[in-house]
Amino acid sequence: MAFTSPRAWAFGVLGMQAYLGRFPGDREIQHHRNTLANRLLDIYARSSNDTWHWFEKSLSYSNARLPQALILAGWHSENKTMFAAGIESLEWLVAAQHRGNDGIFVPIGSNGSFSEGKERSRFDQQPVEACATISACLEACRLTQDDHWRAEAHRVFDWFLGKNDLRVALYDATTGGCKDGLHPDRVNENQGAESTLSFLMALLDMQPSCETSAEKTYPEMSVPC
Repeated sequence: MAFTSPRAWAFGVLGMQAYLGRFPGDREIQHHRNTLANRLLDIYARSSNDTWHWFEKSLSYSNARLPQALILAGWHSENKTMFAAGIESLEWLVAAQHRGNDGIFVPIGSNGSFSEGKERSRFDQQPVEACATISACLEACRLTQDDHWRAEAHRVFDWFLGKNDLRVALYDATTGGCKDGLHPDRVNENQGAESTLSFLMALLDMQPSCETSAEKTYPEMSVPC
């Protein structure tokens, strides 16, 4: 495990935890999961401060996967410090991606980044960010039993349906695909694999949430074969 990318560590943790869901007694995989999760916790401790609760000095892509990895690994390894750091960083990320008082989801734009002490990049907004944030929020809801995380997931999913900066839906009911993102002045009409899979993964995550929530339901969405 010589790779050095924090996002690679996070995806490794998430993959290994999924495996452990089926084979919980595999001590070698538990060890590797904990190794990568502790690397994330270490860089979080070194990078975060009173106003910047993050793993690095800038945010770029698939951001929510980092706190999600700490939340899952901390819970399953009974590491309270790790779990608390995951919740803290996810709360900070969610707040950073709110638009003013209306609470519309505005993910960190891919045309740049968000560095400490500097203005964040607002565009281009990518479906992969919404997918990651929904997954992390629903994981936090499941483990903490705090329904505000479910509300956050619903808010983020609405970004796909038109509650975004441009008030344009990215989900295409005709094709079952998802448009590639939001530019400052228009939607990216391409429906690439990453965007469509991000939407479908988010939809699968949201379905059990909708079934258990009296707060909101979504119409059934058809996806052509």
